[in-house]
Amino acid sequence: MSPADASPDRRRTYHHGSLRTALIDAGVALAREGGPDSVVLREAARIAGVSHSAAYRHFADREALLAEVSRHARAELAAQMRRGIDAAPEPLTRLGAVGTAYVTFALANPGLFRTAFYAHPVASSEKQDTPMDSAREEPFDILGQVLDEAQSTGLLDPNRRPGAAIAAWSAVHGLAGLLIDGPLPTARADVDFALAQVLELVARGLLRPPA
Repeated sequence: MSPADASPDRRRTYHHGSLRTALIDAGVALAREGGPDSVVLREAARIAGVSHSAAYRHFADREALLAEVSRHARAELAAQMRRGIDAAPEPLTRLGAVGTAYVTFALANPGLFRTAFYAHPVASSEKQDTPMDSAREEPFDILGQVLDEAQSTGLLDPNRRPGAAIAAWSAVHGLAGLLIDGPLPTARADVDFALAQVLELVARGLLRPPA
């Protein structure tokens, strides 16, 4: 950022609410680059070109910013999962598609993935929701929708539905963590093999074979 971007004149260009958005965008960029430990309110203020005191008017501390960045990271992950579902032609393939999208996101965005589940969103009384916020999906909710659809089409026994999302999520999330943080190898062929094994295990454990 040039010195002009950090000037007082630059700071006065923010309208109400836009500085908060700028700080969140800066926090997301920091998380993308270095994970949750890189999300620092003072650094976000520097990137946004505002004073520290101005930043603290929108976020009480680093944890408040990190919670919002975490929510944005989950929204990006959820969007990729949604695209995976939309590309799957039938219910039988959608559980695998959502798991593949989850792992693909983790490998492509390890910093954001680590941040996504690092902090919980701030309480509703503390955050400033916008229409965009209310439209965001959570990864766990998308997985639940896929499982509900599997149940409605007869692929998932209703007796197995309780806890199914926890089991599937734990398996895929564990694989993603082992890939981005080790020790599993991340060559394309190795990732494909590991993902196929986990998805087959999940499907075999939860779904009925098609009639």
